[in-house]
Amino acid sequence: MAEDAIPLEVLSDSSRHRPAGSFDEFSPYPPIADYAFLSDCEVTALVAPSGSVEWMCLPKMDGPSVFGAILDRDAGWFRFGPDEVDVPSDRRYLPGTIVLETSWDCGQGWIVVRDCLVMGPWQHDHPEGSTHIRPPTDYDAEHMLVRTVRCVEGQAQLTLDCVPAFGYGRTHAQWRYTDRGYTQAVIEPEGLNLTLTLTSDIRLGLEGSSAKGRTLLKEGETRFCALSWGRRVPESYEDAYRRLVWTAHHWQHWLARGRFPDHRWRSHLARSALTLKGLTFAPTGSIAAAATTSLPETPGGERNWDYRYTWMRDATFALWGLYTLGFEWEASDYFAFLCDLVERDRGDLQIVYGIDGRRELDEQVLDHLNGYQGARPVRIGNAAYQQAQHDVWGVVLDSIYLHTKSRDRLDDRVWKMARQQVEHALERWREPDRGIWEVRGEPKHFTSSKMMCWVAADRGARLATLHEDKDLARTWRKAADEIHADICANALDDRGVFCQHYDTTALDASLLLMPLLRFLPPDDPRIRATVLAIADELTQDGLVLRYQVDETDDGLSGEEGTFTICSFWLVSALTEIGEHQRARDICEKVLSYASPLLLYGEEIDPRSGRHLGNFPQAFTHLALINAVMHVIRKEQKAQRQAMGREVPDNQP
Repeated sequence: MAEDAIPLEVLSDSSRHRPAGSFDEFSPYPPIADYAFLSDCEVTALVAPSGSVEWMCLPKMDGPSVFGAILDRDAGWFRFGPDEVDVPSDRRYLPGTIVLETSWDCGQGWIVVRDCLVMGPWQHDHPEGSTHIRPPTDYDAEHMLVRTVRCVEGQAQLTLDCVPAFGYGRTHAQWRYTDRGYTQAVIEPEGLNLTLTLTSDIRLGLEGSSAKGRTLLKEGETRFCALSWGRRVPESYEDAYRRLVWTAHHWQHWLARGRFPDHRWRSHLARSALTLKGLTFAPTGSIAAAATTSLPETPGGERNWDYRYTWMRDATFALWGLYTLGFEWEASDYFAFLCDLVERDRGDLQIVYGIDGRRELDEQVLDHLNGYQGARPVRIGNAAYQQAQHDVWGVVLDSIYLHTKSRDRLDDRVWKMARQQVEHALERWREPDRGIWEVRGEPKHFTSSKMMCWVAADRGARLATLHEDKDLARTWRKAADEIHADICANALDDRGVFCQHYDTTALDASLLLMPLLRFLPPDDPRIRATVLAIADELTQDGLVLRYQVDETDDGLSGEEGTFTICSFWLVSALTEIGEHQRARDICEKVLSYASPLLLYGEEIDPRSGRHLGNFPQAFTHLALINAVMHVIRKEQKAQRQAMGREVPDNQP
């Protein structure tokens, strides 16, 4: 629906009186799941169905926004599409890529628009010219958003409207022409070390902070526009098209390195892999939790957080997913980033860091932004970096263990890091913390945190054995047994179900990780009881809540949607305990909730099926890979067994 089709007073009145927890039927904001995701592994962008780029931050994905209309309709946008038509006929990614193609029926003709953040060949001759600290590759971000259009039938009126609003919509500047005349303009906000160059073969008109263009396209005709924040700009449509093709081939060649099963869910695995790569910050190897900030977990509510940072707890799942699908280079880069942090901070790890490794992520509220569909506050930064969360040591040790198993060696640098983290875990495991969900209520003895301290000691003992330090292995094994016994003595309810923390009988979806981390064997009655209790009592319409908000002091008000991560965890856990059919059915259901482009936000509203929270969410796609591979491997095992029974006894 066009924004000017609704009077402003209606919009403001609807937002003011709409109850938290409901969606605004007449909102000018597209549903979260309708956004397309672009990336060059340094910068990300979200493109609305209308062809408007409504989220992009520069010069990196956790920097200040230049286009922020997803959080306030006046906070900057960049539309490129047909005049007076907002709803496309079709959208897709070019197969195996993060290049978006949008097709439009414009009444008198059809046009096809393609968008990408450009990847190009490696250009740096000297390290001083690059921010990369990981091994150089054959490709690099070109710091350019390219948009091309072709009229494939009839004719159509095309419009371009580029209105940057710097610093999360707080700073506006004026465009000015370059010596190329009407086909190029630059904008340089005062006080910011950033210059944007808009180049096109459409004549541009400049009106303050807005650069506009309009032209009639006839069958067979093409046009382009490119927004650059680096030294390179396309010289022509042919040049822009060449860069787009290079980018598409780059993604296809990257994806071809992976190992994907021949299964009907392969497309979900491939899109998840591409999304994780797109959320990877190439200069350091870190993975951002999501591309956005403050997309609400509750419609109109306050559960709005900045997820453009890298969480340590993602490490184990990231490495597992990357190794499983065959992307060892990315796994190695991420592990190297983790090692750098441990060494720099002398083992005193935070739970979350900036994608460049910075420690301070001071949380601020942007009062000048209205928020997505009126959901406030809008936050940047994340105060969780100051919280005590005891799962971090287990995450690091499990990551070291996975990394070591993939290489069958344990070098001295990694061993030193492992010893540090085990010692931290053993010093602190008896203390309460804020838990995996980073609650802002009182610290508790969260079961999942204790379990991750057990993981630290257990994996540490295994690594000590590999390092041939038998005395240390015995000491850490004894400590692991003590933590294990403490959990079993204090976290079980009368039914034999593991509970959220030691002072409650409330359930918590994080305990679905118990069989995955091998805390107890999958056939242990306590594991089975816990998984089935969560499946039966902590779900809405078959989708899993992380906890019941009225049973958990998380320091916030309001409801939240089902956590898609947890639904995929349930699939993996059910598979582990032998509930294969139930696991497969739930997996099928959760996959059916994928966005039209196979992307996932953090949560799903069970009533409407709409996505909630920041988008796209790395942890969700990591859990998807884990769950789908669990189900596929069980299917493949069953097929092999069935084929084996059919082989005659006299055959080999």
